Amino acid sequence: MSFLSFFGGVVVSLAVVWLVRRRYAFVGQKPEDYDSKSPVFDLKTHLNGPMVCEGIIYGPLGRVVSRFVADFSTDWDGDQGVMSESFVYDSGETQERAWHLTLNDDGSVIARADDIVGDGRGQQTGASMRLSYRIRLAEDAGGHVLDVVDWMYLTPNGTIINRSQFRKYGIKVAELVATMRRKEAS
Repeated sequence: MSFLSFFGGVVVSLAVVWLVRRRYAFVGQKPEDYDSKSPVFDLKTHLNGPMVCEGIIYGPLGRVVSRFVADFSTDWDGDQGVMSESFVYDSGETQERAWHLTLNDDGSVIARADDIVGDGRGQQTGASMRLSYRIRLAEDAGGHVLDVVDWMYLTPNGTIINRSQFRKYGIKVAELVATMRRKEAS
């Protein structure tokens, strides 16, 4: 077997793996894949009021690198919403973020926050919502800008499962999995 044959085989194999992942894996999902799923995810109903979020963050090798609990509160004024997030990480560090959301008649969403570069763009359809954006990490985390795809899936009991992938130059560097649910009245 010549080096060129071997190299060609490796290139073809990598291309096939890349195409399969692009088409069928996490990044290949499309909002219309969930059109017929129910219950229907409505941001103004399901991301409204006080909520608790619990999650984990995986590093690039698939190991858990952080865990967190967060209090969310979303208030809507018509089709404009503000979702305030207050995170406490297992390291003891805290983080605050406020998302400014605009919901359009076609179910599309525009999302803005201080650490987001430009506008995040999303689409709610069926039992899901997809949001894509670029996030700038804090300086103590390197200040990198990462491409993020968030998928939120509404479960039949109203809990939202959030799965996010963070990429740099197309390479996955982190993944987040979290649940969001209404906060129980105290």
